[in-house]
Amino acid sequence: VQLQASGGGLVQAGGSLRLSCAASGWTFSSYAMGWFRQAPGKEREFVGGIIWSGAIPYYADSVKGRFTISRDNAKNTVYLQMNSLKPEDTAVYYCAAGRGGRTSAGYDYWGQGTQVTVSS
Repeated sequence: VQLQASGGGLVQAGGSLRLSCAASGWTFSSYAMGWFRQAPGKEREFVGGIIWSGAIPYYADSVKGRFTISRDNAKNTVYLQMNSLKPEDTAVYYCAAGRGGRTSAGYDYWGQGTQVTVSS
């Protein structure tokens, strides 16, 4: 089971980025997927999740209306479209797979993380 996150980078406040997370080695469509982030000196926090069918994404209040999660089961990939980025969105972003939910406990497999830096 492998998850490979990509797409991070440096962007100005108000800008956009799209993160991707490619899965391999398992039946991607069987798992819920989630995105988490961890800023320096802070605990890892939930960003958003999506069930196996992709029909029902759900988000943390801090990103609702700005971030969009989608998945393409044919490509074994989940995406996080981030718009209207703010400096407080700066963090390492992780994708994860598992049963789902809003806590780390619901996810069994984790990617390596990709850095997102938003400058003011």
